[in-house]
Amino acid sequence: MPRIDADLKLDFKDVLLRPKRSSLKSRAEVDLERTFTFRNSKQTYSGIPIIVANMDTVGTFEMAAVMSQHSMFTAIHKHYSLDDWKLFATNHPECLQNVAVSSGSGQNDLEKMTSILEAVPQVKFICLDVANGYSEHFVEFVKLVRAKFPEHTIMAGNVVTGEMVEELILSGADIIKVGVGPGAGADFVMLGGMFSGHTECAGEVIERNGRKLKLFYGMSSDTAMNKHAGGVAEYSTLKMHSKPTNDISDLWE
Repeated sequence: MPRIDADLKLDFKDVLLRPKRSSLKSRAEVDLERTFTFRNSKQTYSGIPIIVANMDTVGTFEMAAVMSQHSMFTAIHKHYSLDDWKLFATNHPECLQNVAVSSGSGQNDLEKMTSILEAVPQVKFICLDVANGYSEHFVEFVKLVRAKFPEHTIMAGNVVTGEMVEELILSGADIIKVGVGPGAGADFVMLGGMFSGHTECAGEVIERNGRKLKLFYGMSSDTAMNKHAGGVAEYSTLKMHSKPTNDISDLWE
C-alpha cells in the first residue's frame, strides 16, 4: 500500500558545501585529478571524475575524443551500432579507458552490450541506465551483469536514497548515479546540459528568430522516444534547445 513520507527531505539545491580556508593562490593551482579503486571490479581509475551523460545528443564519440584529452570521462549513448564502436576503437584507441558502454536492462540491451565488449575488450566501464533504479528487475539485472563481467566497473542508476545506493553496490555496482537532479554531490559527477550545444554534440541545428540553436533533449522526451522507440509514451517530457557554442575544449580554457 502506498505511504506518504512527510519527513523533511533535502535536495542538492538545499545544501551548501561550506568553503574553508585555502593556501592556494589561484584556481590554476587546483588539481582535480583523483584515483579511485572500485569496490566490486577491483579496478583502479585515475582522472577528473566528471562524466558526460549518456544522452544521444551529448554522449557521443566526438565528445569522448575531446574529453579524454582532458582526463575526463564519457558515458557513450546506447544507440551506436557495433560497427560504430569498432570504427571508434580503431580511430581513437587512446580514448577507450575513458568511456563506458551504456545499456538498458532488456535482453536485447544485454546482448548488444556483450557484443560490443567482446569486440572492444579495452573498454572496462559499463553504464546501466534505467528510468527507475528502484525496480527489482533492475537490481537483478545489475547482479547478472556483475556475474557476466566480474572485472568491469559498473555504474548504475538512478536512485535517490541511501538504502538503494547500498542495494545496488551490494548487487555489484561500483558507481551509483544519484538523482533526481544528479550531478551535485558525488565522487563522480555526470552532466548533460552543461555539455550540450558544442561542436562535438549530435543534434539538429535549427534557426529561430535569427539565432541558430542545436537541439538538445532528455532521453524520456517525445523526440528521443520517436527516434529510438518508435512512439511516445504517456510520461514523455519536453525537449529543450541550447545555443551552439565553440568546441568543447573551449569550455576548459
